[in-house]
Amino acid sequence: MAQPAQSRAALPRRPLGRTGILVSEIGFGGWGIGKSMWGRTDDTESMRALHAAYDAGIDYYDTAFAYGHGHSERLIARLFKEVGRRLTVSTKIPPRNMEWPARASTALSLAFPPDWIRLCVERSLRNLSAERLELYQFHVWTDAWLKDPLWPEVVRTFEDLKKEGKVRFLGASIGDDDPNTALELVRSGFVDQIQVLFNLFDQRAVDRLFPLCKEKGVAVVVRCPFDEGGLTGSLRPDTRFEPEDFRSHYFGGERLAQTCARVAQLEKVALGPKAATLPIAALKFCLSFDAVSTVIPGMRKVTHVQQNVRAADGRYYDAGELARIAQHRWVRNFYN
Repeated sequence: MAQPAQSRAALPRRPLGRTGILVSEIGFGGWGIGKSMWGRTDDTESMRALHAAYDAGIDYYDTAFAYGHGHSERLIARLFKEVGRRLTVSTKIPPRNMEWPARASTALSLAFPPDWIRLCVERSLRNLSAERLELYQFHVWTDAWLKDPLWPEVVRTFEDLKKEGKVRFLGASIGDDDPNTALELVRSGFVDQIQVLFNLFDQRAVDRLFPLCKEKGVAVVVRCPFDEGGLTGSLRPDTRFEPEDFRSHYFGGERLAQTCARVAQLEKVALGPKAATLPIAALKFCLSFDAVSTVIPGMRKVTHVQQNVRAADGRYYDAGELARIAQHRWVRNFYN
């Protein structure tokens, strides 16, 4: 049943790069509601979280077919039907070889051949109950593909999809933790948006990617602001995850203890009048850079939504505070 528009709160908004679209500073990360890799997830609770996000003023929803074989896409479509309004959605085309992250040695024909692209576009259109995909992203990327013999045909395929009205804007989610693996793609002018891992620990994107995206008018969408839970302040060295939860590997061995020790030091400089809790600090850190259009934390519960939107208050870190936080950079790859 549609909800009245006036029931929605207002969130600060930013331009989505050169697209002409304005989006809320906090977006909705849809991986966790997809019922894949995050342990047990309840659809009823997920829908409550989606409705809470809508009511709070969130108008950017990020999803992917890979999030539960379209389950996340279908839940977001259900939200739009129930509220009687469509908002900005970004979804992603999975590589046909299902390889994350992309390897420079992988032929483009194995990951994103034109027939696969078309099949995936139609599939996501059905899942989202949409006539057009507002923002469609490669779910993995390597700049090596720009020199692949198939690249011109891939470009033509997307140009045709745009002419057919099935895709509006294009982007890429950098599946690797290295933000520099898409610099040439940004320079090429082919994409309107880049999604990148960026947080209080891994700050590399600010060095080269952010300035380049700002120069080219390419939107930056930040993923993993909480380091898969490491920057929520809720983990302890004795925290245990369900076997089907990928974090049982991500924080396996000594990794969880290392993370908790780093968090204890980071809190000394990140917490204060602007951020009383670590999750708020984590989101405010990302929003302290004007190259960033929106941050997309995962939100599987209403309480997650309520907490996250509080970070969008315009009181972000200044240059001096960012310099102190930069001393706590911690570059490592727990995905491998």
